[in-house]
Amino acid sequence: MTNFKGHVRNGMVVLDEAALLPEGSEVRVEIASVDEQLASLREGLLKFAGIVDDLPEDFSENHDFYLYGTPRE
Repeated sequence: MTNFKGHVRNGMVVLDEAALLPEGSEVRVEIASVDEQLASLREGLLKFAGIVDDLPEDFSENHDFYLYGTPRE
């Protein structure tokens, strides 16, 4: 069995790479699990972990204060 990856656009499955499939070929579509998608997102975000080193010590607790001016907690 050959696997292809793709996404849904306007309600139709669109393959990420062209595939020459015979007309009338039977196919199976499986939705990638949420865990798989979250793992991919996590890996992407980890690229940015630790690159900012000049934030205030309380930034994680008071980020709304620093971003939007809301009262500190």
